[in-house]
Formats: sequence, structure tokens, C-alpha cells
Amino acid sequence: LHFSTNEKINVAPNNIFIFFLYLGVGALYVRRRPRVRVEPIQSGGGQERGLRSGTVPAPLAVGIGEACAVAQKEIEYDHRWTEFLAKRLLDQIFGKLTHVIRNGDPLESYPGCINLSFAFVEGESLLMALKDVALSSGSACTSASLEPSYVLRAIGADEDLAHSSIRFGLGRFTTIEEVDYTASKCIQHVTRLREMSPLWEMTQEGVDIKSIQWSQH
Repeated sequence: LHFSTNEKINVAPNNIFIFFLYLGVGALYVRRRPRVRVEPIQSGGGQERGLRSGTVPAPLAVGIGEACAVAQKEIEYDHRWTEFLAKRLLDQIFGKLTHVIRNGDPLESYPGCINLSFAFVEGESLLMALKDVALSSGSACTSASLEPSYVLRAIGADEDLAHSSIRFGLGRFTTIEEVDYTASKCIQHVTRLREMSPLWEMTQEGVDIKSIQWSQH
């Protein structure tokens, strides 16, 4: 994305950790004469055109530049590698499990961020079962909330599927062995948790769960 040629972008905050840099470092792009007013995040000496007063830490700024340079140099290889890993993960999971839905457009989304809903499995239960794997529930925007992700609801997932979603992250340093291990453990625990679910048993018997009129006592 070339900010200098895109007049629609006034402000663009960037989390540099997505370029595999250390946490706590970020960058803010503000176009010349932006059509929005940007309030200062701290007052003081007026550096950075009054938006962020204080001396910029030079080592961190240099680190940002170097991380972006490496990312630009390796972007094509990283994308191919991530696509390969994503396909490997999805082929294993979809090859062994049914009633799994991939949330989002597979052609328009980043292959390193895969969100899957496992019907008849509570997402939090699956997270606990996979405690030796770094995963998240819901979307990146709502991973700290127990409510169903409004992001998933907005793209069409119903509440039950939003509650049963797990987000897998793949990247430059992810290995084939890690992908295979994650897929194997995911298949194992989804199968185990479904065997404990009466709704899964009813589905296997051909019952249409959505047609049932549930009553409260």
C-alpha cells in the first residue's frame, strides 16, 4: 500500500510487531493536510508536529525501518510460505472433520490468519484442550471478550458458530512440524469434545437442530 499515492488515507496507525519486531513499538502515518483533525497523544516540546512530544528513541526508530525493509524484501517468499502452511493445515482439518466452517473470504483474506468454526464445540473448551498451542478464540478484535465476536456476526456467522470459532496464526517462523502437530491435536480434541455433546449426537442421528423449539423450565 503506497500512502503517498492514495489520497483517501488520512491517518494510518501501524503495529510494527506484525513485522516480527519487538512489542511496544508503533508508527503513525499522517498525510499532509489531512482532512481530519488529529489530537496530540501527549503534550510537551511539540516534536513530531505537536502530535507526540518528546525525543523519539533512535534505536527503536531504526528498528522499525529495518523491520519494514526486511518485510519488503521477503514479502513474496513469506506469502508463498504462509499460503503453503495454511493449505496444509486446512487440508488436514477438513480431511478429518465435518461441520467445520472457514470464516471470511479465502481469496480475499490473509492466509496467515485463519478463523474456523467447529460446530457443536465451545471455542473456550477447545482452547483449554489445546493449551500447549498458541491460539485465540473469536476475531482479533474481540479475543479478550466472552461475547460472540461482532466481527464474525457481521460477516454472516450465527451466534453459535461465533462462539465455536478458533483463530490460527501462521507466519514466517512457523514450521511444518508445528502445523502438523496443531492439526493433529485439533482433530483429536474436536472429536473428543463432540462425543460429549448431546447436540452432536442428535445431529449424527439426522435431527435438524435448528428446527427444534426449545422451552425453558
